[in-house]
Amino acid sequence: MSDTLHSALPTDAPVVPAPEVPSFADLGLDPDLLDAVLGLGFTTPTPVQARTIPALLGGRDVVGVAQTGTGKTAAFGLPLLQAVDAGVAGVQALVLTPTRELAMQVADALESFASHVEGLQVVPVYGGSPYVPQQRALKRGAQVVVGTPGRVIDHLDRGSLRLDGLKVLVLDEADEMLRMGFAEDVERVLQSSPERRQVALFSATMPDQIRRVAARHLSNPVEVSVTRQSSTVTAVKQSYAVVPHQHKTAALQRVLAITDAPATIVFVRTREAAEEVGHALVRHGVAAAHISGDVAQSDRERIVERLRGGSLDVLVATDVAARGLDVERIGLVVNMDLPREAEAYVHRIGRTGRAGRTGEALTFVTPSERGRLRNIERTIRTSLVEATLPTPAQVASHQVERLLARTPERLGADLRVQRDAVAAHLAANPELDVTDLLAAVLAIAVGGDKPTGDDLDDALVRARHESTHRASDVRAGGPRRRPTSNGPSGRARYRVAVGHRDGLQPGALVGALTGEGGLNGKDVGKIDIFGSFALVDIPAGLTPEAFEKLAQTRVAGRPLRIREDTGPRGEREPRTGRPEVGSRPHR
Repeated sequence: MSDTLHSALPTDAPVVPAPEVPSFADLGLDPDLLDAVLGLGFTTPTPVQARTIPALLGGRDVVGVAQTGTGKTAAFGLPLLQAVDAGVAGVQALVLTPTRELAMQVADALESFASHVEGLQVVPVYGGSPYVPQQRALKRGAQVVVGTPGRVIDHLDRGSLRLDGLKVLVLDEADEMLRMGFAEDVERVLQSSPERRQVALFSATMPDQIRRVAARHLSNPVEVSVTRQSSTVTAVKQSYAVVPHQHKTAALQRVLAITDAPATIVFVRTREAAEEVGHALVRHGVAAAHISGDVAQSDRERIVERLRGGSLDVLVATDVAARGLDVERIGLVVNMDLPREAEAYVHRIGRTGRAGRTGEALTFVTPSERGRLRNIERTIRTSLVEATLPTPAQVASHQVERLLARTPERLGADLRVQRDAVAAHLAANPELDVTDLLAAVLAIAVGGDKPTGDDLDDALVRARHESTHRASDVRAGGPRRRPTSNGPSGRARYRVAVGHRDGLQPGALVGALTGEGGLNGKDVGKIDIFGSFALVDIPAGLTPEAFEKLAQTRVAGRPLRIREDTGPRGEREPRTGRPEVGSRPHR
């Protein structure tokens, strides 16, 4: 247990020992929550769950030092839901998370845990998403809110979110929130909540700022500290491929087209992604289905039985929905999204290579995620091998071989109709070669008559080039500088540190440039908004005075931090022609 954590808390802060071999039935959960947990495949509580759930159910504040992937969402989520009165409208529990991505994951998990609780509503609120649907959900009386600090503050300011009836407040990944500059927002939320409320604070590390927050806002908290899992599955062959975000589904289809694994599980972060990817595979002719936290238990059981029985080959699932899933046929795991933490990665790939069997795991990473991949490799003490995705020609060849391998079983069948048809066709077309005819039939059977010129192959080449470029930049000590004149038509191009993740709109940026920078609207050229930054063309450039003013300007609640753009070209290409929507929004 860390000395820094001890200094943050009262000297008599109790440490709760983990029960020897607890079950969820031993933790004091309401029957509805217990049924949902068992239905999701949870069996034995993780250490953080075994220590945290009884403390929170007992009404104590909790400080938890735990990483993502240790089960902390259920650790705070189940007691939080038990504290909520589903018969009373209005916000009774609030979970603050640093990113939109995590807010969606936590909200999905809470909804799955509350699936048997009638009338309980969970609403996620985050930047980059319209206000009105969130306002409507709050107005309808949602009892649980999961949100990023910036958007929560916005709803407080608009009056659409009231915390008068708040019972439980959770700060998830508190160190990350403070690192991203949300200290003031977190402080304001804490001060806006009732004095008599329960607080759970979870953080991977315990810097001074977090210790001060704990000492100031938590009352005699129970301390829970768990160590991270660092082992990985040795029976699993692990690899990765660099794939741009918008091409992941196409890449997945190619991988599934050539795999010899009896069954595959595809992991995604959110239920929306599970549904979207699952439907895309079905449209492509794959025997696939999806499960997430909002899939009914009876449907989940039916889908898993189909997977076990062989009528289903691919299952797309979220982390929560795949809990406890053990199907012998799973020979391949595909991580469509890189997990946030090594523990989640280990849990995912553990769905294959079980009970002495071997398995494979393939992880898609975008060019910008190579650093996160290296962090996972260091933690699991295993280096992933870079894989080359199959080309359309390799996919077609593999499918042809599969068809030809099935011919012996058909040669003994009655083929009179087919033989007569082939004989008639050759008689009518005597110039045809039998081999050419067979090749054409095979091409039609495997889809070879369809155009293969999608932009996936070009995108993969660009992505690998950008990934290599980023890696060389890191080794060289920083990005290579490019002249500002590399903007379109030689225009001066500037970069601002605000993007879609902050809810930036083009009009707001133009307003700042004209209002603070003294520009006219016609002085502002093309604007490309990405996840965490934006690029703007200003043909005539900025005067030193305008530059100085804009450097201190705030847009969407964050400093503009304008500077001449010197970033690598790979950062300048919005996905699918639209501004990039990043995976780690700030608000």
